[in-house]
Amino acid sequence: MYGPEVSGHWTGLVTPKPFEHLQPDQRYIVSSEFTDFDGDIHPVGEIWRFKSYGFNKFEDGLSLFVSLDDQREWHIRLSWKPEHQGAIIDNLKNYVRSAS
Repeated sequence: MYGPEVSGHWTGLVTPKPFEHLQPDQRYIVSSEFTDFDGDIHPVGEIWRFKSYGFNKFEDGLSLFVSLDDQREWHIRLSWKPEHQGAIIDNLKNYVRSAS
């Protein structure tokens, strides 16, 4: 996970858009611990405000842009490859749910 950066550092380059059940500007909580592509653990109880996402089709890379503090933003990198976070992305609702 990269960050924190000032708001707009990554999201200034992409249009806010939903990914799966994640809707822009909505709060979500990690309900099942997972490890991202960079080896960072996202523990149960971690709360995000989802901002947007990006996808690199050449690398099967999924970027989730979130805010943990409603002021700055973070970049969570995941790989859709089976040997990385493919199963997590395919079952994202089991790992991250609405915090409202």
